Amino acid sequence: MPKRLFSAMQPTGELHIGNWLGALKNWVRLQNEYEAVFSIVDYHAITTPFDQKEMQKKVLNLAMDYLAAGIDPRRSIIFVQSHVNEHTELAWILSTLASFGDLQRMTQFKEKSKEHPESINIGLFNYPVLQAADILLYKASVVPVGEDQKQHIELTRVLARKFNQRFGKTFPEPEIILTKGYRIMGLTSPKKKMSKSYGPDNCIALNDSPEMTWRKLAKAVTDPNRKRRTDKGDPKKCNLYSLHQLFSSLKEQRNVFQACRNASFGCLDCKRILAKNINQELIPFREKRKILEKNLFKIKKILEEGASKARKIARETLKEAKSKMGLL
Repeated sequence: MPKRLFSAMQPTGELHIGNWLGALKNWVRLQNEYEAVFSIVDYHAITTPFDQKEMQKKVLNLAMDYLAAGIDPRRSIIFVQSHVNEHTELAWILSTLASFGDLQRMTQFKEKSKEHPESINIGLFNYPVLQAADILLYKASVVPVGEDQKQHIELTRVLARKFNQRFGKTFPEPEIILTKGYRIMGLTSPKKKMSKSYGPDNCIALNDSPEMTWRKLAKAVTDPNRKRRTDKGDPKKCNLYSLHQLFSSLKEQRNVFQACRNASFGCLDCKRILAKNINQELIPFREKRKILEKNLFKIKKILEEGASKARKIARETLKEAKSKMGLL
């Protein structure tokens, strides 16, 4: 029996190439190695300001992104967090084991509080406990995450350990599968991570057209030393060269590196090659996404069936946990 894996994303808007490289491509590979559970965590999404009129649309769009990327509902469970009530019930139980000090030290809480000073709520503070419940409810042995989520998974391990020590062995302490070092920086602000929050031109959305991808790359910031085409550059200082290393062939990478160093071509030439390669990689995703958009009934059916499968596992886990606590 393969080990179980859990991972999730928030339905906060269009996914970009950072999500593609940092999560989706990895998930598609991992679903062949593990019993995979992938959630759309809408309860997490409401801890910061959101548009309630757009929420359902964003949930369905994210489900389509999962499927277009290659997450297979015949192999993996795909469901919406709020469709399985056990998530919040286990979160309450785990919150009685979480210390105020541990939650206060969470880096993401501090960052989100600065981003949304008008909306520092208890849900945002308690976010890591709900995330722990998401994972432990399915007794996941492994969780693929980026570097920025390591702290939350460590807390999940702590809460699993505390529960097991107090009430008896129930939850595995999940291991982290750390996403390979893809720290994709923004096109317009290369010192910050690629994010929609810094403007639409800061990231390449997976669903952008080839023309839009090119327009965004054409305006992207490159090596600041190359003010003219004849100026020699340093690819190591250019954010776009890091994208070449992820999307271009080794031969193209070498050519771009040398051409930048000796100014044999300009930044626009470099960007054209990159645009071609990004668009080429995303062709299957974009084509499948267009087909899925025409069949929302199928998307809803997949989510409904996924919630049913998830609920079956969640109920058993919660029943076991409550029984050991003397609650049944």
